[in-house]
Amino acid sequence: MSAWADHRPLPEVVGRAVEHERVSGLLDGSPLVTLTGGAGAGKSVLARAVLDERIARHGGTVIRVGCWDGLSDGGLTDALLEAAGLPAAALPQALKEPGGTRVAGAQTAGRGAPFPYEPPRGGPRQARPADGATLAALAAHCVQQGATLLLDDCDPVLDACAQLVRRLLRAEPTLQIVVTSRRSLGLPLERVVDIAPLPVTLGEGIAGPAVELLAARAESEAAPELLVAVCEALEGSPLAIELAARQLDRMSLPQLAAQVSADGPLFYSGPAPTARHTSLYAAHAAGYALCSPTDRRVWARLSVLPGDFDPWLAGCVCASSDVPAPEIDAALERLRLASVLERVRESGGPQDTRAALSPRYRLPRGARDFGRTQLREAGEESAALRRFRQACAALAAEAQIAWQGPDQQIAVRLVEDEQHNLDAALTRPPQDADDALSALEIAVSLWFQWGACGYRREGRAHLDRLLLLSRGDTPLRARALWLAGWLAAQEHALATAEALLDQAWTAAVMHADDDGLARIAHAHGVLALYREDSGAAVACLEEAAGHRSKDPWFGPGPAHSCALLAIALSAVDAEEAANAAHRAWESRHSDGDFWLYSTVLYARALTERAHGRPEAALRACRKALAAKKLVGDPLFIAGARNLLAAVRREVREGAAAPESGAGTRWWQRGGGVRTAPFFSRLRTGS
Repeated sequence: MSAWADHRPLPEVVGRAVEHERVSGLLDGSPLVTLTGGAGAGKSVLARAVLDERIARHGGTVIRVGCWDGLSDGGLTDALLEAAGLPAAALPQALKEPGGTRVAGAQTAGRGAPFPYEPPRGGPRQARPADGATLAALAAHCVQQGATLLLDDCDPVLDACAQLVRRLLRAEPTLQIVVTSRRSLGLPLERVVDIAPLPVTLGEGIAGPAVELLAARAESEAAPELLVAVCEALEGSPLAIELAARQLDRMSLPQLAAQVSADGPLFYSGPAPTARHTSLYAAHAAGYALCSPTDRRVWARLSVLPGDFDPWLAGCVCASSDVPAPEIDAALERLRLASVLERVRESGGPQDTRAALSPRYRLPRGARDFGRTQLREAGEESAALRRFRQACAALAAEAQIAWQGPDQQIAVRLVEDEQHNLDAALTRPPQDADDALSALEIAVSLWFQWGACGYRREGRAHLDRLLLLSRGDTPLRARALWLAGWLAAQEHALATAEALLDQAWTAAVMHADDDGLARIAHAHGVLALYREDSGAAVACLEEAAGHRSKDPWFGPGPAHSCALLAIALSAVDAEEAANAAHRAWESRHSDGDFWLYSTVLYARALTERAHGRPEAALRACRKALAAKKLVGDPLFIAGARNLLAAVRREVREGAAAPESGAGTRWWQRGGGVRTAPFFSRLRTGS
């Protein structure tokens, strides 16, 4: 390992074998390689490690210029000349300047010696173009010495670096240059290697490089699950992991895991070669200082978004009188190029989608914490949080309308895309009564996600909490009471369901809400079905099915009441059950109503089975299962599979169907409680 000019040993590079090999390979065939990445990703450490290995294998030197501290645009060429140790006789007279002292940041490693260079006292060096002869002499000197130029942390003088590199390579195409920066130089010959955060895991039960780094820095045996928890909370950021590992001198690993997993910024700090690497805050503050005022405001306001987002949501949160809406897209792209934002999805989307998908971005935790601090200091946090919740209410309303439209999978995909944002909008404490109503509106709009897609328990938890915060007698609260009662009925909390439905009935009568009364009758029909009271179920569901809804966007509606009516009649009157199922499908909103279609097919399967036609029941049950898988609901899917298995046995063995009332319905499924998280992305693929 070569002795660098700062006389510090290089830290061990952990988890960068792929990037190390790629950079080394590019250096073998390209004159210019740039390492880009966010703050604290380890760009400089990796670049120095790669060049150190090349010196050991091939000889030569590395001429490094640190561009961040103490270096102006005009001083870049001079610092590089001095670091290269170019003889004074080779310099044009115009570049000689008496009184110059040497600056920190310009360094030579390998066979050379350190030549720090500093501009003369009395003010920063003025920008001054170097002539072609000077740059040609510099480039030729580097080639003769077998030197590789390392322009480290070029962000503050990025344009000057790009211009200098272009001229050097024009003078000497065989010269090798390595650049580290948060954004690329944008030159044609440039090969860019993006340095991402370290992976936390490499698959089921396999610890990733981030965990390896933390374990190495911790220097003690530790529970793997705690190491993984810390690294996941720190999102694999090498700088964050290094700083967190230093806290183990004063706290245990379980305490560290609990601290980093909690909401709020991480104020860890420690000694570092540069001031901006002493803490995550300082690392991001350095990049923040280089942003334009518009980009700074956008960065700060984006910090209220907990997950990935699209330009529309960013516009809702960031647009204001000082940040015009048309400028948001350009600001997002500038922040991405500066490695502040990550783009987690390109625009366009899969080939099978009907509409092009917009790109999605994500603000990593360190940048999010820094931006939130800036937002709070500017006194804008409350307004941004309110705009965020209002935007999520609009998203939930859009998803509700899409659910009743031509393709329910669009609604499911929309909710899955916005899962982190919707969850945060539902769980963050409201600021006042109006804010609480916005949160309740989100929960009510997502009725289909709770009741039709299988997230009943999560929906009940949100509604129970938000109903306590929203005490006014409003139509929205009346809907929320019905929804909570309907979900409680599906969760077999029958007494709770009846109490909530009684409150909903009072509110519906007060607001003269006929649609609400029909929905309450539907929920009572569900209660009767679960109690195996076919007579009460038929009476309630006939009342609900006979209603003509004025609001076709909210709740199950008459068509679904007809489908449940067919289930209630399936064991007692095959003809009436078939008629009810036919009416349900004829009154659908669209052919893409997979929820209704699966329920109608399930009713048909029950009817055919109860009346001795197992082959027909088998076909209907298979179709019901296939349709329901498109929108989810583990309870229904498991029940349909149980019915399918029972009918298969009857077909295979020639056994008779069970007597009326003895068959197992989907809501009677036994077994453990589903533990999937709220809006699990894995659900639709199961």
